[in-house]
Amino acid sequence: MGDSKRRPLAGRRSVLLGMAGVASVALAACSGRGSGAAPSVLSDPTVKAPSPTGPATPPPSVAARSREQAVAALAPTSPAAPSEAPGTSTSTVPSKQQIVTEFTGKHPKEWGLHVTGVVNRSPSTKVALTFDACGGPGGTGCDHVLLQTLRRLSVPATLFINSRWIQANPSLSAELAADPLFELANHGTAHLPLSVNGRAAYGIQGTATVAAAYDELMGNQAILQALTGKVSRFFRPGTAFYDDVSVEMTRRLGMLPVNFTVNGDGGATFSSTTVAAELGRLAGGDIVISHFNRPAAGTAGGYARALPQLLDHGLVFGRLGDVLKA
Repeated sequence: MGDSKRRPLAGRRSVLLGMAGVASVALAACSGRGSGAAPSVLSDPTVKAPSPTGPATPPPSVAARSREQAVAALAPTSPAAPSEAPGTSTSTVPSKQQIVTEFTGKHPKEWGLHVTGVVNRSPSTKVALTFDACGGPGGTGCDHVLLQTLRRLSVPATLFINSRWIQANPSLSAELAADPLFELANHGTAHLPLSVNGRAAYGIQGTATVAAAYDELMGNQAILQALTGKVSRFFRPGTAFYDDVSVEMTRRLGMLPVNFTVNGDGGATFSSTTVAAELGRLAGGDIVISHFNRPAAGTAGGYARALPQLLDHGLVFGRLGDVLKA
């Protein structure tokens, strides 16, 4: 099921089509602020929002406690060591202390969505659809209509899920992990921008230290491994913002830091009409970001409207694992 081609309908329930008016293109990137206009990527990302979602950098015990709770709930048997990465052995993946020693004192020079070392597009002729589920206040829902559309049309996708969302949806998380159409990827432990000095994006304080960035990366990595039995190859932080030092850390820990070329739903703020319009310009090699944790958004309607036409025109879809090889 790695590649999608147009197939006869399987007789599942039809998908509701949203017909809202066109909204201006903007990026919320999982900020979790609900509906309304998202901030422009050209605006100052360090300006604090009135009600940012997600905590500031948590105490060191938070990530470990979250990991233990989720592993206990989702994987009764002992998982493989969370530090293992594809193509590596446990001994070759650095420990937290090694990462702290190696990266402390490095000063970031870049900050944003398009940082050196972040993968924004693929060399493939296929398009990779990626959907984030952020968790936290207002962000623990599931857009079942969107998932039904992907399944009905046999369109594969990569789902970036956060620890908070997994803990709020343990049964659903297990269902998605078992579905070969989908690939699960790491969206962080506490849904924070990935930073080594506390840089903020969309009013959400980033991880403040190298140790905190490690916890944000590896806490959810352990939860995903317990859930899926596999080591996640891909990472995207909350808000999709990184600095270049944290990008280097991500790669050092065996994950590819991934963002996007096309913003499909503006952080779940776009109308269905705008979502369909954004999808209508897809081409091979694009990586699309959208969200499946906000069922009231226009995302499902836009995808239901655009995907049949894209498939009819011969566009082929793949998961990140299909288009970005190790």
